[in-house]
Amino acid sequence: MLTLLVKEINGFLSSLIGYIVIAVFLLITGLFLWVFPLQFNILDYGYASLENLFMLTPVVFLFLIPAITMRMFAEEKKAGTIEMLMTKPISDLQIILSKYLAGILLVIISLLPTLIYFFSVYQLGSPKGNIDMGGTWGSYLGLVFLGSGFVAIGLFCSSITGNQIVSFILSVFLSGFFYMGFEFIYSADLFGKFDLFIQSLGMNAHYTSMGRGVIDTRDVLYFFSLIVVFILLTKLSLQSRKW
Repeated sequence: MLTLLVKEINGFLSSLIGYIVIAVFLLITGLFLWVFPLQFNILDYGYASLENLFMLTPVVFLFLIPAITMRMFAEEKKAGTIEMLMTKPISDLQIILSKYLAGILLVIISLLPTLIYFFSVYQLGSPKGNIDMGGTWGSYLGLVFLGSGFVAIGLFCSSITGNQIVSFILSVFLSGFFYMGFEFIYSADLFGKFDLFIQSLGMNAHYTSMGRGVIDTRDVLYFFSLIVVFILLTKLSLQSRKW
């Protein structure tokens, strides 16, 4: 499993896609947070806060993470190497987890340079260091969980098709629905007393909760449950090839 994990990471870093994803993520967040005179601009915001980063990043992840995961199984199917991979002396679950962990590592690597933004805002505070540390680290942890959920969804989408574009579109749609779809249903006020339950099914509610700086076990369990469900669905998808 470790060998396959290293292979997947090397596959990202030896091709342009890994560097392009990281560069695009940093370019978009950097321009919106520091250059463009829009609502996300930190210098115009007037407060020493990274709140705008944590509002912008999930939207960027909705497109960049599917770009990472779309090739994980779809490319193997198109190249015809999936059968060879499945005959190796490792279980389907180990194959899935290797690809999944590689995706998470790439997400974490893309987030690490944003610590420069944190240092800058920390220095710009009046007085210096006047920043909500609990909310900041809670939001970073929330981004890792959110990204991990998107990777699990993208991995499943890649496992059910041999076309990378189809995998990308499905992943964007499913990730977007789990992130924003339940919020739209909740805001429509269609289910009365069940509306709060509907909202709790979405990723955004739990991500926002973690951003308050208090890590609730319900939020952690939600993300773990979502990840486990999509990993198991991916496993079922791969096993169906043997039927």
